[in-house]
Amino acid sequence: MRYSKQRELIFNTVLQNKIHPTADFVYNKLKLDHPELSLGTVYRNLNFLAEHNMLLKISVPNGSDRFDGSAFPHHHLICKKCGRVFDIDVPELNGLYERAENNNGFIIDRCSLAFEGVCINCSDEIIKNNDTSNT
Repeated sequence: MRYSKQRELIFNTVLQNKIHPTADFVYNKLKLDHPELSLGTVYRNLNFLAEHNMLLKISVPNGSDRFDGSAFPHHHLICKKCGRVFDIDVPELNGLYERAENNNGFIIDRCSLAFEGVCINCSDEIIKNNDTSNT
């Protein structure tokens, strides 16, 4: 892989922002100090980094893709209302990759498991809105 200063900036921005940033977030974060950077360059480099297993690309239903710099196997919760992505640790799923490989004779190089629902902030908002509409 050829070295690129812009790719390094983009990669480091994802690593430093544990919020599973979108391409727009990365672009806006870098644009002030790097006015030559284009949104297209950010998209191309994020996808390149994901294709080369340096970042994890998380598809969000009805939202923008998110990017995760965490290399260790883990799972996600995706809020269908606000689009935020959260890391979760479910000990019962530890070893899932190995069991899937061993039981099926398959070599897995990537797995993505995401649970979709509504985060606590959005569910509180829904409850508050329902309470005020019922009064």
